[in-house]
Amino acid sequence: MEKTLNEIAQRLYGVDVDTKLTRPDPQFGDYATNIALQLAKPLGKNPREVAEEIASALRETGEFSEVTVAGPGFINVRISAGALAEKLQNQWSATFGENQDGAGKTVIVEYPSPNMAKPYSVGHLRPGNQGWAARQLMKATGWNVITDNHLGDYGAPLGIWITGFRLFSSDEALERDGVYELGRVYIETKKALKEETERGETKLADEVQDWLQKFEAGDEEALNYSQRFNEISLGHIHTVMNRLKISTDFELGEAFFAPQGKEAVQKLLTSGVAVQNEDGSIIVPLDEFGFDVPLLVQKSNGTALYATTDLATMLYRQDNWHPDKIIHAVGAEQQFYFSQLFAMAKKLGLEMESIHLWFGTIDQLNEDGTREKMSSRKGVVLMEELLNQAEDKARAVVEGRDILEDDIKKIALGAIKFSDFMSDRRTNILFDWNTIFALTGYSGPYVQYAAVRVNAILRENGNGEAFVAGYDYSPEKDIISHILEYPEIVRRAAAELEPHRIAGYLYELARELNRYYEATPVATGGVDDTQKAARLGVLTKVSQIFTHGLGLLGIEVPERM
Repeated sequence: MEKTLNEIAQRLYGVDVDTKLTRPDPQFGDYATNIALQLAKPLGKNPREVAEEIASALRETGEFSEVTVAGPGFINVRISAGALAEKLQNQWSATFGENQDGAGKTVIVEYPSPNMAKPYSVGHLRPGNQGWAARQLMKATGWNVITDNHLGDYGAPLGIWITGFRLFSSDEALERDGVYELGRVYIETKKALKEETERGETKLADEVQDWLQKFEAGDEEALNYSQRFNEISLGHIHTVMNRLKISTDFELGEAFFAPQGKEAVQKLLTSGVAVQNEDGSIIVPLDEFGFDVPLLVQKSNGTALYATTDLATMLYRQDNWHPDKIIHAVGAEQQFYFSQLFAMAKKLGLEMESIHLWFGTIDQLNEDGTREKMSSRKGVVLMEELLNQAEDKARAVVEGRDILEDDIKKIALGAIKFSDFMSDRRTNILFDWNTIFALTGYSGPYVQYAAVRVNAILRENGNGEAFVAGYDYSPEKDIISHILEYPEIVRRAAAELEPHRIAGYLYELARELNRYYEATPVATGGVDDTQKAARLGVLTKVSQIFTHGLGLLGIEVPERM
């Protein structure tokens, strides 16, 4: 209809329009447009008059069963169910919902980027989920996507690791407990550093810096510690990422970029972009971008910072991958830092668009009913523990049924991931076991079950026919209308990096499907061959939408539930 409206605007007024249809209350029509309100002012005409002219032209096309004008200039139209079904069939393809908006362009998506100094925690659930969804949405809209796991494998954590291991651990403990021993050492050393600061001492802190400087100088012992710890940590990270069903093309961490970062800082000094303070630290002033606080790119003792390695990362990506866009999936607490980093990129003349894909925290309920950021003091904080508990919950949900272990894992992971997309990513989410596993509410298992049920019907009865000319599709009209909205939902979710739009759409599709089942038999109860073929044909399309949409969120459809 958008195309028809543009053609009418061209014929009547000689202008191009870019109008989006909305879905009004069903009593008024199937679709609505405010095109007359958009055109009235530039045309110098009354909106109602413009609406009547466009409505008359719409009636003449013969595409609509009813066209009415409401209010100051809104146009409502009804389309027959058969016409909608034919429209859907004409648009349908194996890639329905996808587009080429980003064709010829390259985007880098950075996630989950955990710190290697401790076990993979719940704190990196959202970077992984949101980053993977961004990857999927970019791919679905034609972008060439490069993904990078920007590992936190450098800087102060390494010095803390080495110092703490020598003080509080042993080879035997590390061999036995692996990354969890490294995590324990990290926490114990951080505590000792805090206590030392409170005493006004610096011996331990100095040792941490000494080890970091040794590493940067290529000291063999420091390098051996780093390699040993990183191998343990990276193996653990890969195990968790495999369970989360996420991966990246590259894993270029901070250690990779540190030497290049220091070289880049010296070049900025030479060019006058950076300034060296009296204490030896180096900053990049950003006054022209409205920042009173400059960006510190190197410490006074010469060691690198996040900004040092991030500077090198930006330069490396531009020189090697030539991206049009870079998406950083990092939490909200880093908003100011990224705004400074992006300002520095502009100062350096880097042309790629930089986006901070930020998100809120994962909260849990306290016993008194208040919300608090999920922490180890209140329960699960390690990602492997969370996944194990989720799988136990999934087993309880399907208890007594013949469900494969692989499907239990899909249900568990689907519940966790879907909970991340139930609301706008910029809001804090409440992690509640009862809610995320509900089979009757807004949840991953609810949507997965709807998809499983559709697939079971198709498995038993076949896929029907794509389009049956002799059938009017009235019982399926609402489902068909909903399916037709999918391409625009994907387009908007990708453009705004808002995967919650996909989750909300799939939930509404599942609800629409349940209403349909209550009123309409699909393959039994006196259904004739024509009805059966047409209805199964619609459900085949529904099945494809569920698989594709959940796939955008990194969720798989189980075989059975």
